[in-house]
Amino acid sequence: MGATRAGDTKGFVGAGSLRKQRMRLYPAKIPAITSEIVRTLTAAGDIEVGQPKEVEQDIASVLNQYLETDRQVTERAKDMMTARSMPQSEFGRMKRLVADQSQFKIGDEMLDYLLDQIVEMLMHSANVEEVYAEDVDMRRKMVPVLKKHMDVDDDLDRETRAHIRHVEEGTRTWEIEYRRVMEEIKRRKGM
Repeated sequence: MGATRAGDTKGFVGAGSLRKQRMRLYPAKIPAITSEIVRTLTAAGDIEVGQPKEVEQDIASVLNQYLETDRQVTERAKDMMTARSMPQSEFGRMKRLVADQSQFKIGDEMLDYLLDQIVEMLMHSANVEEVYAEDVDMRRKMVPVLKKHMDVDDDLDRETRAHIRHVEEGTRTWEIEYRRVMEEIKRRKGM
């Protein structure tokens, strides 16, 4: 492969931004994210691929693995809370603890974690014939794609949460209701 690992590129994402962005990876967005990343990197000449669909599947596997690990971390956090009879208000803290123990990144660190995983996959994928760009350059090109598809509007998120406040956060029901109500609000507002 043509590129070597550049220096530590963590921390540049969101640098200078005063507003804390809420990001969420939705399974339905994965195909759009993967095809746009492959298009962006190949058009820029950063990577050379023979079969773009295969590389899209490789990236999708990284994103799907993130979702699966997040689900497992959520379940472990809920189990620990139940075993310790902790109040639901401690869910965020407990999930962060379980994620840290698993060396899994959530919240503000999610974007850097996903970028690291995607770059690493691109460097080792048999479906990527050549990598010409440095890690930091590819990361800079992937950030807008991921943010576009993962950014959750704060007002929309707040309104959605207000509608489902009766549902226990972190549960499968909460995830389903969150998506359903979010789509309903978007449809109603013509988004």
